[in-house]
Amino acid sequence: MTSTTSNDANAQQQPLTYIPYKNEIQLPPIMKLIEDDLSEPYSIYTYRYFIHNWPQLCFMANDKDKCVGVIICKLDYHREERLRGYIAMLAVAKEYRKRKIGTTLVEMAIHAMKEQNADEIVLETEYTNQGALSLYQHLGFIRDKRLHRYYLNGVDAFRLKLFCKSMVGEPPVASEGKGKDAMCA
Repeated sequence: MTSTTSNDANAQQQPLTYIPYKNEIQLPPIMKLIEDDLSEPYSIYTYRYFIHNWPQLCFMANDKDKCVGVIICKLDYHREERLRGYIAMLAVAKEYRKRKIGTTLVEMAIHAMKEQNADEIVLETEYTNQGALSLYQHLGFIRDKRLHRYYLNGVDAFRLKLFCKSMVGEPPVASEGKGKDAMCA
């Protein structure tokens, strides 16, 4: 039992590396992590749709060569008006939670989408997932709407939204060293 506790303590102290998606070799560990963590099943085609079209919006957290966290996103036009980022999947291995890995991955994705001029970023999460709701609320997301029986398991979801730009007129005026990015932090 001491060695297990020691291994857990070592895992807590090892620095993680955060890397962008590079190639198909990374796909199996990404899929395994998401399948273990999320309630929805996804086909290989769903992963490829997101990762192949927006590889610059997929980031991984690694402990040595093991994928322990991943975020998969996209960025395209919503109703031909607003450039909308979408966080499709976020997963962190259970034994690595409470280390701000999810927060770091979401911040990396937000930053990448803002650099590509996103107007807003949205996602859905189970309305019972207090950990996810807390994480996104802390990062400035608001509850946009409740989606009844959204998931295959019958659970409701909240659509969360983060505004990255002013809703009307010109972008916000910079004040005290904060530019328009202050809206989407």
